[in-house]
Amino acid sequence: MFYKSTRNSEVKVSSAQAITQGISVEGGLFVPESIPSLSLDEIKSIGEMKYADRAAYIFSKYLTDFTEAEIRYCTDNAYSTKNFETESISEIAHLFDGTYMLELWHGPTCAFKDMALQILPYFLTTSAKKIKLDKKIVILVATSGDTGKAALEGFKDVEGTSILVFYPEDGVSPMQKRQMKTQEGGNVGVCAIKGNFDDCQNGVKSIFTDNDVKKQLDDNGMMFSSANSINWGRLVPQVVYYVSAYAELVKDGEIELGEKINIVVPTGNFGNILAAYYAKHMGVPVNKLICASNINNVLTDFINTGIYDRNRKFYATVSPSMDILISSNLERLLYIMTGDNDALINEWFGKLASEGRYEVNDDVKKKLKAEFAAGFCDDASTKQAISDVYKKYSYTCDTHTAVAVKVYNDYKAETGDTTKTVIASTASPYKFSAAVLEALTGGMSDIDEYEMVDQIAALSDIPVPAALAGLKNKPDRFNDTIEKKDQKQYVLDTLGI
Repeated sequence: MFYKSTRNSEVKVSSAQAITQGISVEGGLFVPESIPSLSLDEIKSIGEMKYADRAAYIFSKYLTDFTEAEIRYCTDNAYSTKNFETESISEIAHLFDGTYMLELWHGPTCAFKDMALQILPYFLTTSAKKIKLDKKIVILVATSGDTGKAALEGFKDVEGTSILVFYPEDGVSPMQKRQMKTQEGGNVGVCAIKGNFDDCQNGVKSIFTDNDVKKQLDDNGMMFSSANSINWGRLVPQVVYYVSAYAELVKDGEIELGEKINIVVPTGNFGNILAAYYAKHMGVPVNKLICASNINNVLTDFINTGIYDRNRKFYATVSPSMDILISSNLERLLYIMTGDNDALINEWFGKLASEGRYEVNDDVKKKLKAEFAAGFCDDASTKQAISDVYKKYSYTCDTHTAVAVKVYNDYKAETGDTTKTVIASTASPYKFSAAVLEALTGGMSDIDEYEMVDQIAALSDIPVPAALAGLKNKPDRFNDTIEKKDQKQYVLDTLGI
């Protein structure tokens, strides 16, 4: 299995090269040259495996230059109870008849990003050895909240690496900010940007492709890589949990082998739902992929119209990890849907960069409608969904999962589709305690973050994760805030260049 660039189909690299490099030299994203297939019998057999074994089986389809021993080294170290609070790694909660919550937040940072970022450091260091890389790997990350902490935790004190995370100063929850500012590790760095997530992401992308910066790193025995979902090594682990969830439901007798399901994903950067698309096209029986957005509904508009337009007001919401107007992973989907047409990708994303807008052709519009449904909701509806689910099912969900619940309920009411449905639950409710507590009690509170956590714990039967409870008395380590124009110099200064 080789990997091509979305902006230059002539590029052909191994998975080890794609993972180490992160992004292609001309700015394209790496995609597998084909999507491997899974038979229904294989999916059934996956249901009898432990999660680490399920992951190893899927990775063997994509990472064909890795030996079985190398893949097992990665999966056995990443997916164990030393990293996750549950033996199953991901959990499936039966919310109501035919609807299931795929809980992806039982890892060390209490968010779905742990599912990928606990294994990415193993992928990256193994890949570097395979291609005989003798440089220090510098991980640059832009985060809207969860990726940053998960990446910091994953790469903390990993030999031969350093990691620097940028987050929007006022665009993450207080708990997310505390997680990053108190991060331990000798090779980690965190900095706030005066701007939004797109400013952070654009800055990181421009640094990645800056030839002068790359030369300075090279002269100092360093190279960049990414822990964002622009890195294939971040995306492929997310495919696993959708295959795993389907196999688990078959094993539990909740669905028949071959029965189609819907998958609902709250998403901003499009990586999480793109992973579900890959799972579907591997052979997981999926009826509809439902894309759930908050009021920053650029993806909803795109799926419904074929027009991507980031020229709109940006909203800071109670679901901050979705406060994104430039969805990077959409590029991978469109590359597939155009039949690997790099010329069209360069045209469309060139327009996005210069005009903030592009429109796909009729063929792609038709394919989007066939694969996806999309909807969005505002903060008031998000909080109402938290309240409704709690009152009706005694289940407490976070703000991002609540967006998915609301969008799914709207979809079901509009279409009458009664297909059994898996909702990706992406974070612990304790990470967004102010909004969750307001939704549960009906009133605002001026108590501190940790008192809110205690109140939610008293109202719900979800234990407070040890990783969050332990933050209360940890000192802040990282308090820098810079203008977005200063990102490049900050990186160089931090690296001592």
